[in-house]
Amino acid sequence: MIFDTHTHYDDKEFDHDRELVLADLKNHNIGTVVNVSSSLASIKTTLDLTKKYDFIYGTVGVHPSETGELTEESFAYLQEQAKQEKIVAIGEIGLDYHWKEPDKAIQKTWFLRQLSLAKELDMPFIIHSRDAAEDTFNMIKSEYSNGQNGVIHCFSYSKEIAKKYLTMGFYLGIGGVVTFQNSKKLKEVVEYMPLSQLLLETDCPYLAPVPYRGKRNFSGYLSYVIEEIARLKNISIETVIETTTGNAKKFYRL
Repeated sequence: MIFDTHTHYDDKEFDHDRELVLADLKNHNIGTVVNVSSSLASIKTTLDLTKKYDFIYGTVGVHPSETGELTEESFAYLQEQAKQEKIVAIGEIGLDYHWKEPDKAIQKTWFLRQLSLAKELDMPFIIHSRDAAEDTFNMIKSEYSNGQNGVIHCFSYSKEIAKKYLTMGFYLGIGGVVTFQNSKKLKEVVEYMPLSQLLLETDCPYLAPVPYRGKRNFSGYLSYVIEEIARLKNISIETVIETTTGNAKKFYRL
């Protein structure tokens, strides 16, 4: 069974048919899903999903673009929810310099606080990094403790940067972008990296693979990602599924 390590099924894009989509996942060989928080509001909706569906686990964290909403009071709430049953990681957290807001200093402050929380609770973390390669790496390197684990979600940087994270023992999250014709850099990373450090993810409802690029994504489309990974690494589809599912269970300690 396939393990989708990064989804957003609480997103409004699923409001009209969420139950139907989730009930249908078993027909697409999807065995386990992790729903990833990205805001204070999504922490609650993620928790609701973990309580309703036995195959859904969750994470607690605030995306860099949403860090402007954090205060000491709301961070205390985040800390408490991270201890809930079926919460398996801190994320998604990180830095996003693509947009001017929130200010970089605000992003860095709350990124550091959430990294520290992951260390304090001995939990893996999920990193969002966009146009912020150097700062992201330096902050992680300065804060993480040896043996702690992380995944660089929707990895989009070069093979050289991938090597730094892989050497630290981290995982790279690979999804629909690897099927895009113009994703030469990511295809090179997938060819280069060991399969033992690759996690399958959709980031649904975003980043649907070819031939559904631009449409709403869901876990069932991971079959196209798996096919491309198998092609790039010249291995069987079965090997990709078996290995990445094992990787995900190891990463999330399930």
